[in-house]
Amino acid sequence: MSLDDVLGRIDADLHTAIDRLMELIRIPSISTDPTYAADCDRAADWLVADLASIGIAAEKRVTPGRPMVVGHITADRADAPHVLFYGHYDVQPVDPLNLWTSPPFEPVIEDTANGKVIRGRGASDDKGQLMTFVEACRAWKAVHGSLPCRITFFFEGEEESGSPSLVPFLKAHADELRADIALVCDTSMVARGVPSIAAQLRGMLKDEFTIVGPRIDLHSGHYGGPGLNPLRELSRIVTSFYDQDTGRVAVEGFYEGVHEVPAEQLRQWQDCGFDEQDYLTSVGYSQAHGEKAYSTLEQQWARPTLEVNGLWGGYNGAGSKTVIPSQAHCKITCRLVGDQDPDKLRIAIRKHVEARLSPDAKVIWDNDLEGSKASVMNIARPEMEAARSALSDEWGREAVFTGMGGSIPVVGFFKSILGLDSMLVGYANEDDAIHSPNEKYDVQSFHKGIRSWARILDALTAK
Repeated sequence: MSLDDVLGRIDADLHTAIDRLMELIRIPSISTDPTYAADCDRAADWLVADLASIGIAAEKRVTPGRPMVVGHITADRADAPHVLFYGHYDVQPVDPLNLWTSPPFEPVIEDTANGKVIRGRGASDDKGQLMTFVEACRAWKAVHGSLPCRITFFFEGEEESGSPSLVPFLKAHADELRADIALVCDTSMVARGVPSIAAQLRGMLKDEFTIVGPRIDLHSGHYGGPGLNPLRELSRIVTSFYDQDTGRVAVEGFYEGVHEVPAEQLRQWQDCGFDEQDYLTSVGYSQAHGEKAYSTLEQQWARPTLEVNGLWGGYNGAGSKTVIPSQAHCKITCRLVGDQDPDKLRIAIRKHVEARLSPDAKVIWDNDLEGSKASVMNIARPEMEAARSALSDEWGREAVFTGMGGSIPVVGFFKSILGLDSMLVGYANEDDAIHSPNEKYDVQSFHKGIRSWARILDALTAK
């Protein structure tokens, strides 16, 4: 028996694999809405039963929120490596429902200009991705009777609702979950048909503040002129966050811990098939608006940001109301890279704001603190190059180590709690509309994703 036999089995069983995925998609496992708690339980039970059907000892583990699914299987070799595979079975809400072209939990196969797609909530994020690995294991087991390495399966049910149970669960079950490396399938390809391993993820810092001026809203005829206007004060402070000439963030110390991208990684990025013009024009931009000294990909993957996510205050109803508002509000987030420290950065941003307050203005900070460091993968590990070679063989072009503009906190927790490096391989496309109406997953992504994992398992266990 050979890898070719496994790949042939995957090809032959594709239709039944799609049927299984569509069965899982039909379960409306929306983790953030208590109305769907029973459906999250049902999705966890479905996964336990499916893993059991291929000989994997799996259990649904209760948490204060949605359950986890944990499964284990041994290998046919005592010296085989041990991998932890992570995915999540919960999905985002479906609103606005009227924008869906078909019911979100009644998945369908559709023909598109780029081939057949599976349409439904969770098709890409993350049920389709999760099932690529399960189906690769199913085919391997069917052909060989056993799997080539020890595998721990770890499926979360709260990823789309902030993962409140994740850290306590990892700490409580650390000994059970430790492995040689974690495999994560919750990412996308840098361009259609370009296999990608995410080598770095940006971290996150969230903060919120209120500028307070007069003790009550004031008549703008009585106080307009001598009165401090918190909205005007807030606008001035927000503008001061940025250097208008360079596009850099102007907060002192903001770039502490930011590193330049190595030359070889930049080469891969330049040759990865990313279409900057399409990326910008698809959302209505004519040009990039960030740091002028860096390419669009560098800005997205390897540079930090400070974004204003919400500004409000005063009167927002119909018509006009001539007031100077008592308060103005601002929500910000920062995407972090390299060794930036979210706690130190929070202090720097607050210092920046407080130093610029006018007399009679004061600031109230939100105390619901949230922040996580960036994650940088150890691409020097031999498993990384083995996987990159396996992906290149499957997709017929060089696989690339990419960055990601977003954050996947579980990767940092795997490192800090379990001591695990992670390998992030996903097959989603940028047009999959995850978190949006009409989410889809390309049938090619599902099919070649299964084949890719079979190749990676083979490469990781080759002597």
